[in-house]
Amino acid sequence: MDMNEKIEILKSEFQKLSKDGQAWVQHLSVEMNKQEWFQKLPPFIQNIPPLQLYVALVVLFLTMFFFFIVRFFNRKTSNTILLTGLSGSGKTVLFYQLRDGSAHQGTVTSMEPNEGSFVLHSETTKKGKVKPVHLVDVPGHSRLQTKLDDFLPQAAGVVFVVDAVEFLPKSRAVSEYLYDILTKASVVKKNIPVLILCNKVDKVTAHTKEFIRKQLEKEIDKLRASRNVVSEADVSNEFTLGIPGETFAFSHCRNKVTVAEASGGTGEITQLELFIREHVKP
Repeated sequence: MDMNEKIEILKSEFQKLSKDGQAWVQHLSVEMNKQEWFQKLPPFIQNIPPLQLYVALVVLFLTMFFFFIVRFFNRKTSNTILLTGLSGSGKTVLFYQLRDGSAHQGTVTSMEPNEGSFVLHSETTKKGKVKPVHLVDVPGHSRLQTKLDDFLPQAAGVVFVVDAVEFLPKSRAVSEYLYDILTKASVVKKNIPVLILCNKVDKVTAHTKEFIRKQLEKEIDKLRASRNVVSEADVSNEFTLGIPGETFAFSHCRNKVTVAEASGGTGEITQLELFIREHVKP
């Protein structure tokens, strides 16, 4: 290797070291700036009087706490109650009794949902502000029962009306419709309470609510066995009812299911009103 080649190599190495040195200097400058900023931060905090610092932290905490409290209490709570059941069970008469305190024209067959938002008739004389109820009377005809699905997402409660006089001849159909409601995902996931309301109990031939409850539990127990076979075949995506290996009872349901009595014709609907006000606070 001659002298000229050695000189060229030394130049190349010098240039490389020069570039590396410049990069190192820039890096060092950035690091020094960071250190200067961090060194300035503690004195800045130290210059704040302790009382002001504590007050600022308390104000920040209270603001956040107040924000979450407001968000919590401003969540919209549903005031929708659904009246459903087989056609002829007396749902529409109950709707009129709750709204107007009158049965109007007696038995009415509804082909479209009958709904309205109002203060219960029994509460119209109460002083102060009373929260209105959004009541929906869902048609009971078998072809129209699917309309229930349109209202379930916003329901605070479901009132399943049963004709206490004509119960036995229709017990199978009543049980099937009730089973479908109790296994709906929208009912189970939201734990929507269900009131089984035995209507027309003022009639001499009406069955008691205990008799109707026991018969419904027996019929649903039979349905549960047959429907579970279908579910295991992946034909249905329904929720299963009850406890495996035990006879079905409404107390086994994931959501609260209660049984009560009423007489739409005479206006005796106290238990229905109590259920409504339990889930739609005045």
